[in-house]
Amino acid sequence: MSIFLFPHAISSGGAAGISIMMNHLFHTPYAASIWGVNAIMIVLAVRWLGFRTAVGTLYCVSIAAAVIHWLTPYFEEPPGTIWTDLPVGAALFGIGLGLLFKYGASSGGMDIAALILSKWRNWPPGRSLFYINTAILIATGLVVDVKTILYAIICQWIASQVIDFVQTVSFDAIRKKPLPKQ
Repeated sequence: MSIFLFPHAISSGGAAGISIMMNHLFHTPYAASIWGVNAIMIVLAVRWLGFRTAVGTLYCVSIAAAVIHWLTPYFEEPPGTIWTDLPVGAALFGIGLGLLFKYGASSGGMDIAALILSKWRNWPPGRSLFYINTAILIATGLVVDVKTILYAIICQWIASQVIDFVQTVSFDAIRKKPLPKQ
């Protein structure tokens, strides 16, 4: 996100969208905004989803915020054009989320809000996440630049395709192959 998406103000989801708006309006560092949004979500997760889910999410969010904090100063300007950075950033984002989901972890943010809403209202989590992220993506577009709405939709589509692909790849088969004898 720090390298390919944030320099173009492309939101990869709800917490990232809030972070982009906070940076645009108040010059708040991306990592601080993401961690702040997630801190609130983690407190809610303990209450509604259980301690184990909250601790795993805290770990993932802390690693992501630290990486964003370390990389952002080096990538204030986009490395390429929007049409090169968008697919690369979305694909990398999809790989990361795909691996998290594959091994039962959460990326935090609006995923938690969607899970809580689905539990509370008995809505499917995907539907809840769609409504939450759509509202945030539209708000981000209105605050930063309307074009970012289209970019965010493209980012979501690419990332979702990559997430689904990662779910079908079997890493166990790769690890269990014996090394060739010499």
